[in-house]
Amino acid sequence: MVDREQVVEVLNAVRPSLQADGGDVELVDVGEDGIVTVELQGACKGCPMSQMTLANGIERILKERVPGVVGVRPADDPMAAF
Repeated sequence: MVDREQVVEVLNAVRPSLQADGGDVELVDVGEDGIVTVELQGACKGCPMSQMTLANGIERILKERVPGVVGVRPADDPMAAF
């Protein structure tokens, strides 16, 4: 099981980088399957680079620092409900 508090700590650590570009990230859910669902906000929401931000930034760092995290999914992903 993924420790939600660890996920929050890591997101708080990456948040300043996102905010520097006018964006932000909010934790929506930490699934028992290791999938973390987040909502990108501000300039990040709808940005063409948002998928790279998720995969190469947020997901990579969460996988490195939080045991059990297997992936990150945006809250607006239609597959997030499955």
